[in-house]
Amino acid sequence: MKRTIQVRISKGERQFVAECLDLPVVTQAETLDELAVNIREAIGLHLEGEDLAAMGIAANPTILATMELEAVA
Repeated sequence: MKRTIQVRISKGERQFVAECLDLPVVTQAETLDELAVNIREAIGLHLEGEDLAAMGIAANPTILATMELEAVA
């Protein structure tokens, strides 16, 4: 079972965007702190009432975020 839910973070024109690689969850926020709160809440809401074992996810999984940075010229 997966113990980690992977999230990719990117910077849009105005906000940061977080997209789960393992679940159909996407959220955004103006700051990284807000984004961390939003992604935890969005994942929690998505998994609420679900049979995690049937989804292949361990109870209380870790959220691992990777941030894509723009290339420096």
